[in-house]
Amino acid sequence: MNRLSKSAKAWGALKAWGALLAASALALGACAVSARAAPCGSSAPGFPQWFEEMKRDAAADGVSQRTLDAALTGVTYDNAVIGRDRGQRIFHQSFEKFSSRLVTPARLSKARALLQRHAALLAQIEARYGVPGAVLVAIWGLETGFGADNGRFRTMQALATLAYDCRRSAQFHEELNHALRIVERGDMSPAQMRGDWAGEIGQTQFMPSSYLKYGVDFDGDGRRDLIRSTPDALASTANFLKGKGWRSGAGWNEGEPNFAVLLEWNQARVYVKTIALLATKLTDAQ
Repeated sequence: MNRLSKSAKAWGALKAWGALLAASALALGACAVSARAAPCGSSAPGFPQWFEEMKRDAAADGVSQRTLDAALTGVTYDNAVIGRDRGQRIFHQSFEKFSSRLVTPARLSKARALLQRHAALLAQIEARYGVPGAVLVAIWGLETGFGADNGRFRTMQALATLAYDCRRSAQFHEELNHALRIVERGDMSPAQMRGDWAGEIGQTQFMPSSYLKYGVDFDGDGRRDLIRSTPDALASTANFLKGKGWRSGAGWNEGEPNFAVLLEWNQARVYVKTIALLATKLTDAQ
Protein backbone atom coordinates (compact mmCIF):
# COMPACT_ATOMS: atom_id res chain seq x y z
CA MET A 1 0.00 0.00 0.00
CA ASN A 2 1.49 3.24 -1.11
CA ARG A 3 2.44 6.09 1.23
CA LEU A 4 1.53 8.94 -1.10
CA SER A 5 -0.62 12.08 -0.76
CA LYS A 6 -1.52 14.20 2.23
CA SER A 7 -2.74 11.19 4.22
CA ALA A 8 0.76 9.73 4.25
CA LYS A 9 0.86 9.05 7.98
CA ALA A 10 -2.36 7.06 7.96
CA TRP A 11 -1.32 5.37 4.73
CA GLY A 12 1.91 4.19 6.34
CA ALA A 13 -0.07 2.68 9.19
CA LEU A 14 -2.38 1.00 6.70
CA LYS A 15 0.53 -0.51 4.82
CA ALA A 16 1.93 -1.82 8.06
CA TRP A 17 -1.34 -3.48 9.09
CA GLY A 18 -1.80 -4.84 5.59
CA ALA A 19 1.57 -6.48 5.99
CA LEU A 20 0.58 -8.12 9.24
CA LEU A 21 -2.78 -9.38 8.05
CA ALA A 22 -1.47 -10.60 4.74
CA ALA A 23 1.22 -12.54 6.56
CA SER A 24 -1.28 -13.97 9.02
CA ALA A 25 -3.67 -15.06 6.27
CA LEU A 26 -1.23 -17.24 4.37
CA ALA A 27 -1.16 -20.97 4.92
CA LEU A 28 2.18 -22.46 5.87
CA GLY A 29 3.88 -24.22 2.95
CA ALA A 30 6.14 -27.11 2.16
CA CYS A 31 9.34 -26.05 3.95
CA ALA A 32 8.47 -27.15 7.47
CA VAL A 33 9.98 -25.34 10.41
CA SER A 34 12.84 -27.41 11.73
CA ALA A 35 12.26 -29.17 15.01
CA ARG A 36 15.73 -27.97 15.90
CA ALA A 37 14.75 -24.29 15.69
CA ALA A 38 16.18 -22.18 18.47
CA PRO A 39 13.91 -20.69 21.14
CA CYS A 40 12.35 -17.34 20.41
CA GLY A 41 13.15 -14.11 22.24
CA SER A 42 11.69 -10.73 23.05
CA SER A 43 14.66 -8.39 22.98
CA ALA A 44 17.78 -7.69 20.95
CA PRO A 45 20.46 -9.24 23.23
CA GLY A 46 19.39 -12.82 22.54
CA PHE A 47 19.20 -12.40 18.78
CA PRO A 48 22.84 -13.18 17.82
CA GLN A 49 22.84 -16.61 19.47
CA TRP A 50 19.41 -17.45 18.02
CA PHE A 51 20.58 -16.28 14.61
CA GLU A 52 23.62 -18.55 14.56
CA GLU A 53 21.49 -21.53 15.59
CA MET A 54 18.94 -20.67 12.92
CA LYS A 55 21.65 -20.65 10.23
CA ARG A 56 22.90 -24.06 11.37
CA ASP A 57 19.35 -25.41 11.23
CA ALA A 58 18.82 -23.99 7.74
CA ALA A 59 22.04 -25.61 6.52
CA ALA A 60 20.93 -28.94 8.02
CA ASP A 61 17.63 -28.55 6.17
CA GLY A 62 19.46 -28.29 2.84
CA VAL A 63 20.04 -24.57 2.28
CA SER A 64 23.45 -24.13 0.69
CA GLN A 65 26.22 -22.27 2.47
CA ARG A 66 26.49 -19.99 -0.54
CA THR A 67 22.85 -18.93 -0.12
CA LEU A 68 23.20 -18.50 3.63
CA ASP A 69 26.25 -16.29 3.21
CA ALA A 70 24.64 -14.20 0.48
CA ALA A 71 21.26 -13.83 2.19
CA LEU A 72 22.14 -13.47 5.87
CA THR A 73 25.45 -11.63 6.08
CA GLY A 74 24.92 -8.38 7.93
CA VAL A 75 21.42 -9.23 9.19
CA THR A 76 20.71 -7.78 12.63
CA TYR A 77 17.77 -7.39 14.97
CA ASP A 78 15.55 -4.61 13.62
CA ASN A 79 13.78 -2.52 16.23
CA ALA A 80 11.85 -0.66 13.51
CA VAL A 81 10.22 -3.93 12.42
CA ILE A 82 9.20 -4.73 15.99
CA GLY A 83 7.78 -1.23 16.36
CA ARG A 84 5.66 -1.66 13.24
CA ASP A 85 4.44 -5.02 14.51
CA ARG A 86 3.16 -3.62 17.78
CA GLY A 87 1.04 -0.54 17.50
CA GLN A 88 -1.11 -0.06 14.38
CA ARG A 89 -4.85 0.59 14.61
CA ILE A 90 -5.89 1.86 11.19
CA PHE A 91 -8.13 -1.10 10.30
CA HIS A 92 -10.40 -0.23 13.22
CA GLN A 93 -11.77 2.71 11.24
CA SER A 94 -15.20 2.63 9.67
CA PHE A 95 -15.38 1.57 6.05
CA GLU A 96 -16.53 5.05 5.07
CA LYS A 97 -13.55 6.75 6.68
CA PHE A 98 -11.09 4.08 5.62
CA SER A 99 -12.13 3.90 1.98
CA SER A 100 -12.37 7.68 1.58
CA ARG A 101 -8.67 7.95 2.40
CA LEU A 102 -7.75 5.45 -0.30
CA VAL A 103 -10.25 5.64 -3.13
CA THR A 104 -9.43 9.22 -4.02
CA PRO A 105 -10.05 10.97 -7.36
CA ALA A 106 -6.31 10.97 -8.05
CA ARG A 107 -5.91 7.25 -7.40
CA LEU A 108 -9.02 6.43 -9.38
CA SER A 109 -7.76 8.50 -12.32
CA LYS A 110 -4.37 6.76 -12.24
CA ALA A 111 -6.03 3.36 -12.02
CA ARG A 112 -8.22 4.08 -15.05
CA ALA A 113 -5.20 5.19 -17.06
CA LEU A 114 -3.27 2.04 -16.17
CA LEU A 115 -6.27 -0.14 -16.90
CA GLN A 116 -6.25 1.27 -20.43
CA ARG A 117 -2.46 1.20 -20.84
CA HIS A 118 -2.26 -2.47 -19.85
CA ALA A 119 -5.51 -3.53 -21.48
CA ALA A 120 -3.92 -6.19 -23.69
CA LEU A 121 -1.88 -7.65 -20.83
CA LEU A 122 -4.85 -7.69 -18.48
CA ALA A 123 -7.01 -9.38 -21.10
CA GLN A 124 -4.40 -12.13 -21.46
CA ILE A 125 -4.26 -12.59 -17.70
CA GLU A 126 -8.04 -12.75 -17.41
CA ALA A 127 -8.21 -15.30 -20.22
CA ARG A 128 -5.80 -17.55 -18.31
CA TYR A 129 -6.91 -17.05 -14.71
CA GLY A 130 -10.44 -15.61 -14.89
CA VAL A 131 -9.66 -12.54 -12.76
CA PRO A 132 -10.73 -9.19 -14.29
CA GLY A 133 -8.18 -6.45 -14.81
CA ALA A 134 -10.15 -4.04 -12.62
CA VAL A 135 -9.62 -6.27 -9.58
CA LEU A 136 -5.90 -6.65 -10.25
CA VAL A 137 -5.39 -2.92 -10.80
CA ALA A 138 -7.33 -2.16 -7.61
CA ILE A 139 -5.07 -4.47 -5.59
CA TRP A 140 -1.98 -3.09 -7.34
CA GLY A 141 -2.98 0.48 -6.51
CA LEU A 142 -3.87 -0.15 -2.87
CA GLU A 143 -0.86 -2.32 -2.07
CA THR A 144 1.98 -0.22 -3.51
CA GLY A 145 0.53 2.74 -5.39
CA PHE A 146 0.87 0.80 -8.67
CA GLY A 147 4.44 -0.25 -7.88
CA ALA A 148 5.60 3.19 -6.76
CA ASP A 149 6.41 2.03 -3.22
CA ASN A 150 7.15 -1.67 -2.80
CA GLY A 151 8.70 -1.06 0.61
CA ARG A 152 12.22 -0.35 1.80
CA PHE A 153 12.83 -2.91 4.53
CA ARG A 154 15.48 -5.56 3.96
CA THR A 155 13.35 -8.69 3.60
CA MET A 156 15.79 -11.11 5.23
CA GLN A 157 16.36 -8.82 8.20
CA ALA A 158 12.63 -8.22 8.68
CA LEU A 159 11.82 -11.92 8.54
CA ALA A 160 14.70 -12.92 10.80
CA THR A 161 13.62 -10.33 13.38
CA LEU A 162 10.02 -11.57 13.35
CA ALA A 163 11.11 -15.23 13.34
CA TYR A 164 13.09 -14.55 16.52
CA ASP A 165 10.29 -12.57 18.17
CA CYS A 166 7.98 -14.77 20.24
CA ARG A 167 4.66 -13.38 18.97
CA ARG A 168 4.55 -15.44 15.75
CA SER A 169 7.96 -17.09 15.69
CA ALA A 170 6.97 -20.31 13.93
CA GLN A 171 5.08 -18.53 11.17
CA PHE A 172 7.88 -16.14 10.35
CA HIS A 173 10.57 -18.79 10.70
CA GLU A 174 8.64 -20.57 7.97
CA GLU A 175 8.55 -17.44 5.82
CA LEU A 176 12.29 -16.92 6.35
CA ASN A 177 12.90 -20.45 5.10
CA HIS A 178 10.83 -19.69 2.02
CA ALA A 179 12.76 -16.48 1.40
CA LEU A 180 16.00 -18.45 1.48
CA ARG A 181 14.53 -20.84 -1.09
CA ILE A 182 13.73 -17.89 -3.37
CA VAL A 183 17.39 -16.86 -3.28
CA GLU A 184 18.52 -20.44 -3.80
CA ARG A 185 16.19 -20.79 -6.78
CA GLY A 186 17.73 -17.69 -8.36
CA ASP A 187 14.60 -15.56 -8.72
CA MET A 188 16.12 -12.67 -6.78
CA SER A 189 19.32 -11.71 -5.06
CA PRO A 190 19.16 -10.75 -1.39
CA ALA A 191 19.96 -7.16 -2.34
CA GLN A 192 16.85 -7.06 -4.52
CA MET A 193 14.66 -8.42 -1.73
CA ARG A 194 13.35 -5.24 -0.17
CA GLY A 195 9.72 -4.82 0.76
CA ASP A 196 7.44 -4.08 3.65
CA TRP A 197 8.16 -4.72 7.31
CA ALA A 198 6.52 -8.16 7.53
CA GLY A 199 8.48 -9.57 4.60
CA GLU A 200 6.12 -8.89 1.68
CA ILE A 201 7.79 -8.58 -1.70
CA GLY A 202 6.85 -7.01 -5.00
CA GLN A 203 4.32 -4.74 -6.64
CA THR A 204 1.36 -6.48 -5.02
CA GLN A 205 3.14 -7.59 -1.82
CA PHE A 206 3.55 -11.36 -1.71
CA MET A 207 4.82 -13.18 1.35
CA PRO A 208 7.69 -15.53 0.39
CA SER A 209 5.53 -18.65 0.78
CA SER A 210 3.00 -17.29 -1.72
CA TYR A 211 5.81 -16.04 -3.97
CA LEU A 212 7.06 -19.61 -4.24
CA LYS A 213 3.61 -21.16 -4.64
CA TYR A 214 1.84 -18.67 -6.91
CA GLY A 215 4.54 -16.61 -8.61
CA VAL A 216 4.54 -16.99 -12.40
CA ASP A 217 6.87 -15.91 -15.19
CA PHE A 218 4.25 -14.22 -17.36
CA ASP A 219 6.66 -12.12 -19.42
CA GLY A 220 8.68 -15.21 -20.41
CA ASP A 221 12.13 -13.99 -19.35
CA GLY A 222 12.85 -17.07 -17.25
CA ARG A 223 12.30 -15.47 -13.84
CA ARG A 224 9.34 -14.91 -11.57
CA ASP A 225 10.13 -11.27 -10.86
CA LEU A 226 7.31 -9.67 -8.89
CA ILE A 227 9.36 -6.57 -8.14
CA ARG A 228 10.42 -5.29 -11.56
CA SER A 229 8.01 -7.09 -13.91
CA THR A 230 4.45 -5.77 -13.98
CA PRO A 231 3.25 -8.75 -16.08
CA ASP A 232 4.69 -11.20 -13.55
CA ALA A 233 3.29 -9.27 -10.59
CA LEU A 234 -0.26 -8.96 -11.94
CA ALA A 235 -0.41 -12.50 -13.32
CA SER A 236 0.89 -13.91 -10.04
CA THR A 237 -1.81 -12.00 -8.18
CA ALA A 238 -4.43 -13.51 -10.49
CA ASN A 239 -2.89 -16.95 -10.01
CA PHE A 240 -3.13 -16.52 -6.22
CA LEU A 241 -6.81 -15.57 -6.44
CA LYS A 242 -7.56 -18.43 -8.80
CA GLY A 243 -5.76 -20.81 -6.47
CA LYS A 244 -7.97 -19.61 -3.62
CA GLY A 245 -11.15 -20.33 -5.57
CA TRP A 246 -11.86 -17.28 -7.74
CA ARG A 247 -14.98 -17.84 -9.85
CA SER A 248 -14.72 -16.31 -13.30
CA GLY A 249 -17.66 -14.03 -14.06
CA ALA A 250 -18.87 -13.89 -10.45
CA GLY A 251 -19.09 -10.71 -8.38
CA TRP A 252 -16.56 -9.54 -5.80
CA ASN A 253 -18.52 -7.17 -3.58
CA GLU A 254 -19.58 -8.17 -0.08
CA GLY A 255 -22.18 -10.94 -0.28
CA GLU A 256 -20.98 -12.08 -3.72
CA PRO A 257 -18.95 -15.27 -4.35
CA ASN A 258 -15.51 -13.75 -4.87
CA PHE A 259 -15.57 -11.54 -1.79
CA ALA A 260 -14.51 -14.56 0.28
CA VAL A 261 -11.60 -15.10 -2.10
CA LEU A 262 -10.45 -11.51 -1.59
CA LEU A 263 -10.50 -12.21 2.15
CA GLU A 264 -7.85 -14.83 1.41
CA TRP A 265 -5.74 -11.97 0.07
CA ASN A 266 -6.24 -9.93 3.25
CA GLN A 267 -8.29 -10.80 6.31
CA ALA A 268 -9.29 -7.21 7.08
CA ARG A 269 -12.86 -6.87 5.86
CA VAL A 270 -12.65 -3.06 5.66
CA TYR A 271 -9.64 -3.36 3.36
CA VAL A 272 -11.25 -6.01 1.16
CA LYS A 273 -14.40 -3.88 0.86
CA THR A 274 -12.13 -1.04 -0.30
CA ILE A 275 -10.52 -3.26 -2.96
CA ALA A 276 -14.00 -4.22 -4.11
CA LEU A 277 -15.14 -0.58 -4.18
CA LEU A 278 -12.18 0.54 -6.28
CA ALA A 279 -12.56 -2.41 -8.66
CA THR A 280 -16.28 -1.68 -9.06
CA LYS A 281 -15.64 1.99 -9.81
CA LEU A 282 -13.11 0.97 -12.46
CA THR A 283 -15.58 -1.48 -13.99
CA ASP A 284 -18.37 1.09 -14.01
CA ALA A 285 -16.10 3.54 -15.82
CA GLN A 286 -15.36 1.16 -18.68
